[in-house]
Amino acid sequence: MSFHQPFSVAFLQSATAQAEIAQPLLTYLSQTPAQIQSTLDGASVAILHGAADAEQWDQLKSFVAAGGTLINIHDPDGPAELPGFFSVKVDEAHPECEVRVLPTEATNPLVNRMADAFYMTGRFQPILPQNDEVETVFYADWRYTHQAMITRTPVESGQAYVTTLHDWTNPAFQRLVYRMAQAAAMPRRTTPLGVGLLGYAPSVGRLHGTGSAATDGLRLAMACDLSDERLAAAREHFPNIVATKDSNDLINSPDVDIVIIATAPNSHARLAMQMLEAGKHVICEKPLALTKEEADGMKRLAAEKGLHVSCHQNRRWDSDFLAIQNAVDAGWLGDVFYLETFIGGYGHPCGYWHSHDAVSGGTTFDWGAHYLDWMLALIPEKIVGVMGTRQNRAWHDITNADHERIFLRYANGAEAEFTHSDLTFIPKPKWFMAGDKGTIIGRWKEVKAYEIDPVVYYHEHDIPPSELGADLELKRKTPAGIFTQQLPQIPHRPFPFHSNLADHLLLGEPITVPVSHSARVVEILEAAKRSAENGGRLEEVTI
Repeated sequence: MSFHQPFSVAFLQSATAQAEIAQPLLTYLSQTPAQIQSTLDGASVAILHGAADAEQWDQLKSFVAAGGTLINIHDPDGPAELPGFFSVKVDEAHPECEVRVLPTEATNPLVNRMADAFYMTGRFQPILPQNDEVETVFYADWRYTHQAMITRTPVESGQAYVTTLHDWTNPAFQRLVYRMAQAAAMPRRTTPLGVGLLGYAPSVGRLHGTGSAATDGLRLAMACDLSDERLAAAREHFPNIVATKDSNDLINSPDVDIVIIATAPNSHARLAMQMLEAGKHVICEKPLALTKEEADGMKRLAAEKGLHVSCHQNRRWDSDFLAIQNAVDAGWLGDVFYLETFIGGYGHPCGYWHSHDAVSGGTTFDWGAHYLDWMLALIPEKIVGVMGTRQNRAWHDITNADHERIFLRYANGAEAEFTHSDLTFIPKPKWFMAGDKGTIIGRWKEVKAYEIDPVVYYHEHDIPPSELGADLELKRKTPAGIFTQQLPQIPHRPFPFHSNLADHLLLGEPITVPVSHSARVVEILEAAKRSAENGGRLEEVTI
């Protein structure tokens, strides 16, 4: 069973087009089922950057007439005339500016799970349809008018798109080009993917249920838990689902395509293997597994079955992480050589299995699964050394440590460390990241919410700092001297993990956090645990 059927795309460029500017699009396409080639032979879709000569236009017209799809990304510096089969002309190119681009039909499946509008930069150049057969697929607001930006023209058995958008590094532009190609080459699923929850902790279960309900292409179908109380909560939250105590119901249900495993960590691998064997896509709550062997087995079985498996690394969309990632990608820190992260404070650790080492894996297997994922994304170099230390000084009713630290050494000399502590009365900053051109410090926010009460005037509620992100300060070197600024917070969008999952399973778009990333986290956690058991010695690894 495979949900990513490859299809061939001919990517062609005119002799006058700047070949290198299209590289970001090609890099994106390389992460999808689109197989890029340089000729039309065997291709179902052709992407043309710029114009073609008369002979090539004849070949492309025949390609389209025979049922192919052509996407012409017009070059603003190229010739304005297009062959007659497009049934459009292009107007003069204006100076570079940012325009607001929208779908002509809000229900267009090309924009499923995308923003309502996109802001794209480039030389604005309207497309002028020449007859009623031309469909304006996307338009731009321009001086109180709507100007066509992407058009589609039926040509015998095929279709020809034209776009004058060329914001090559813009993820929305890349996705739209891919989606035009994908929709032409692959049949579109019309029914949503059914989601089954294995384990219904009220917070996590409700999160996944609401995310599935809010995401086009997903549908919550079933919840499974051994607790009557939790199943009653699931029925209350989602009255239309099937609630069961038997995990075989998930396995046997044709309405369940994806199983989200939200049980204790020491059961993740065993349950994931059962669901994969049954032909279900699998999402595991973090951590993915407790050992490298378990993670490797999950990856191997998913590959054999042609199924998806990954971890719920939802923190990849946290606003402070995204802001730091943008700063790193922009080169503001230069060569990053040190990263330190922290979570904790002073207070009794969680109860039940969360603080039992044999079930949870240890203190750092909890928040560490998120923090290490961040750290590996920000410094994606090979890791050659891992050191872990564990201390238990105050809370002796638990088997987890109450203060843990993981140290990483990279092959390029960079270093990173993560600390999770329940014994620090004054928390360290959440983030400290140093490069040879700049440094970022991320300080915890402390926010209280107040609820009016007519008897006692108000109630005060603390909002957990872990849910608020951090205030980020960047100090960096510029030609004008040392410059200090607050990094802007990235706007939060609802349920980005579930949206990305649907985009991946239904369309073949890249998954933001593939299982290989989460497996690296597991390998680090296992090495750190081994180090701690050996007195905190440095474990030589290749991760």
